[in-house]
Amino acid sequence: MKINTFNKIEIDSKNLRVAIVQAGFNRAITDKLSAGARQALKQAGVKIENIGLFITPGAFEIPLVCRQLAQTGKYRGIITIGAVIKGETAHFEYISQAAINGVMSVMLKEKVPIALGIITAYNLTQAKARCRAGKTNKGYEAAMALLEMMVNYK
Repeated sequence: MKINTFNKIEIDSKNLRVAIVQAGFNRAITDKLSAGARQALKQAGVKIENIGLFITPGAFEIPLVCRQLAQTGKYRGIITIGAVIKGETAHFEYISQAAINGVMSVMLKEKVPIALGIITAYNLTQAKARCRAGKTNKGYEAAMALLEMMVNYK
């Protein structure tokens, strides 16, 4: 089966293997983001059995799991899913920056496309708005971005 991404470029998704690395912290949000990513992949024709799901304790641990998965060569791409919500301390800034920079570092070093579905929000209301069902779900958007990267940058 061939699918179209944002730029109407076709990709054969029949045997495509994708990993989702999801933070377990803020699970009420990350579960919905992950569901959005899986929905986009399924709509693109990726078989459910070819979507690996890996849960980390939080967003900070996502880069290590991405690196381990990239090094296996088993997955053509990785989607990261996390939700870092601002609290009363600077912890929000440190975790967000470390997770996002770590993911970018892994992608550049391992040369495996990794889509950023780690959201940052100032409050729970903002986080909930980013994980609603449909095409505006940030997990869905991350999966679509990954598909586009896999087509355009092999």
